[in-house]
Amino acid sequence: MVVSDLANSRHNLLGIRISAVNLPQAVETIGRWIARQEKEYVCVVPAHSIMDAYRQVELRPLFNNAGMCTPDGMGVVWSLKLAGFRNVSRVYGPDLMQAVSADSVAKGWSHFYYGGTPGVLSRLIETLQARFPGLRIAGTYCPPFRPLTPEEDAQAVAQINASGADIVWVGIGSPRQEQWMAEHRSVLLAPVLIGVGAAFDFHSGAKPQAPRWIQRSGLEWIYRFAHEPRRLWKRYIQYPWFVLLVIAQLFGFIQFSDSTAER
Repeated sequence: MVVSDLANSRHNLLGIRISAVNLPQAVETIGRWIARQEKEYVCVVPAHSIMDAYRQVELRPLFNNAGMCTPDGMGVVWSLKLAGFRNVSRVYGPDLMQAVSADSVAKGWSHFYYGGTPGVLSRLIETLQARFPGLRIAGTYCPPFRPLTPEEDAQAVAQINASGADIVWVGIGSPRQEQWMAEHRSVLLAPVLIGVGAAFDFHSGAKPQAPRWIQRSGLEWIYRFAHEPRRLWKRYIQYPWFVLLVIAQLFGFIQFSDSTAER
C-alpha cells in the first residue's frame, strides 16, 4: 500500500472517521493534493473535539467531510492502535505546520495564515521564516472575535484568493475552524486548508508549549491545564468519559454512526 493510500484508511472513533496516518504520510498526502489542485481540508482532531462531536451530532459532518482527520492527541493515537492500526502516530497541529513548512521551501508552496491577533501573526511569520529560510508567505488575515458580516467575509475570501496561496492555515479554534473550512472550501482557490488550533500561539511564543517528553507521555493536557485552568477545565473534564466510550466501542457494547458524512 502506498503512503497516500494509507491516508485514506479511516477508523470510526465515536462517530468521527479518524485517518490512520503518521506525520510523513500526512505531509505526503497534502503535497499530493497541492500537485493535483484538489480542494481538501485537514482537521487535527484531539479527544476533546471528538467528545464535542459526540455530544453535538451536527458537528460530525464538519470532520467526516474533511479530506483527512489526523490523530492529534495520544489518547486518539492509542485508540487507533488498539483498533489495529500499528503504524499510526500523533499528527499534532504545530508539528504538522513545521513539517509542511519545511517541505514547502523546496517545492515553492505559498502560505496564508487566517486567525490570531496582529501581534501573534507578526511573531508567527518572523519565527517560521527564521526556521525555514525561503518560506513563501502569501498573506495573513486577523478576523475579529465575532462573526464576520457577509461583506467582511467576502473581502477575506477575495484577499486569500488574490494572494495565490497554496495552503491556508486556519487558527481560530475548534469547532469554529472546522466550520469555516467546510463553508469556504468551495469558494477558495487554495487547494488545501488546514485547521491547526493553537499552533499560531505556540509557534509565535504567545503560549508555552509542553516539552517533548510530556507530549509523548500523553500528559500534555495536564501541562496545558496548569497554564490555563479557567479556559480548559471544561475541555479536560471530558477525558475519563472519552476513555470509557472508546473501551465500550472497542468491545462492541455501543456503536457510533458516521452516516452524517457526505463522502
